[in-house]
Formats: sequence, C-alpha cells, structure tokens
Amino acid sequence: MVSFNISSVLLALSLTGVQATQSWHNTGTKSGWDTFTHENKGTVDEVTDQVYKGPTALRMTQIHDASYSGRYHSEAVKYNVYRKGDTGFYGFAFRLQDGWQFSPAQEFNLAQFIADFTNLGCTETYMPGAMVWIVGDQLQARVKHGDVCPVASQKITPFKDLKTVTAGAWHRVVIQASWKSDGTGFFKLWYDGEKVVESYNIPTTVGDGRYFQFRVGLYANGWHDHGYEGTQGTRQVWYDQIAAGSAFKDADPDGWVATAGGGLRFQNTYDDL
Repeated sequence: MVSFNISSVLLALSLTGVQATQSWHNTGTKSGWDTFTHENKGTVDEVTDQVYKGPTALRMTQIHDASYSGRYHSEAVKYNVYRKGDTGFYGFAFRLQDGWQFSPAQEFNLAQFIADFTNLGCTETYMPGAMVWIVGDQLQARVKHGDVCPVASQKITPFKDLKTVTAGAWHRVVIQASWKSDGTGFFKLWYDGEKVVESYNIPTTVGDGRYFQFRVGLYANGWHDHGYEGTQGTRQVWYDQIAAGSAFKDADPDGWVATAGGGLRFQNTYDDL
C-alpha cells in the first residue's frame, strides 16, 4: 500500500505552479509566427467567423486540384520548439468545418513537429516526427525515432483510433512529451480534457539533436499519398489558443487567456502529475 503526506503533495503542487512557464502562445492571429505554408490553392487566414476565445482564429483552407501533383500544406509554423532532451507541453484548439465529409480511409493532418534535414543529403529533406491527424473520423497520433538517413532507419510508434472527432465543434488537444531518442522518453495526449495516450519508456524523437518546428494547420496528406477520396474538394480547419510551456495549464486552450494589456491570465491551477 502506498501512502501520501497531503502536506507534501500540496507543497509540490504549489511549487509546480510557481515554476510553470508558458514559452510562447498565439491567440488565433497571423502575427507571432515564423512563417506559413500554403501550397497550390491553399490559404492561411485570420478570421472572425469562428473563434474559440477572443476576437480571431486562424482558418486553414486546402482545395483539391486534379492537375496538381504536389503536397497540400496550409500551416502556421513556429521554429525551434523542441530538441532532443527537452520536455514540454504543446496545445491547440481546432474546429473542422460544418458538414466535414469523413471519408473512411482519407487522412488529414492537424499538427506536426518537423525539422529540416536537407544538409544530410537524404531523399527526405523535411522530416516530420510526432504528428496528430485524423483517418475518417478517428483521431491518430505517432512519434518517430531512429536515424534520419536512410529513411528505412526511421521507426514509428503509432497511437491509433484514439477518439471520434466531430465536425462543426471546437476540440482541444494537449501533448506532453519527453523527447528522448533512447527508451527513456514518454508521450501523453489529451483530447477535450481526456487523457487518451500515456506511454512511458519509449523513444520519442530521432537521434539528431537539431530543433524541431511546431506546425498547426490543415495538411491534406491523404490527397497526395493515397489519392483523393469522397466528393468534398474544399476543406477548412480553424485553429485558436496555440501554446507551449512547462505545465499542462500553459498549453491547455482552456487553461489561459490573453488579457487586454498583452499579458496572460490562467484560468485554473491544475497541473499534470
């Protein structure tokens, strides 16, 4: 039987709250990002039609083009979010358009951590590590480890069919990861406040120690990788309250709000233990 000293637990919680740090955040605006990707007919727009909090959100649009053979990214990009050895929380709110068509085998990526490995001379220049996406209406996630080159040395740990995603409503994703290339890392994911992944003692990133970007946005990877399915050629996803930090509340879209003076107010004091 394990017993706890409640005074010690409360002290630990208090210290955790004091030490929590939100390293960056975005309230659904185009300002504050390092760059954007919007290939072919894709767009990234700051809009007021659908928001999670505050006056604006980001709307990512991609349009299928039968004459186009490239990829379909529409993403907001933040550089240098993590590298091997770091531990952190990363979160965002997203909303699929009303009437989103859930084709059973069609894939759409929602967020990814990715780095530029062009200098290694691999067949793959930008390599995504951890990703969050949907197949049909099922939420998926993964982490990647191994060597970047050759591509066959890259190993994926999948987390499949985590929850059913609904259209026309806002949802929250929070990730906590210890980014390790050996078997000492961990990966957790919360969907709408429910922990749906908790995996310990696993490698969570590749051996190369360079920084990874964090990208949120619609990447219609299924159109490129597996072919177009269904009849809905225009897809839109909204994003809001994107953040990273050292505690759950730093990244949880419900855990913080920007104030009029440009500061932050945290909505609660809970944390992940």
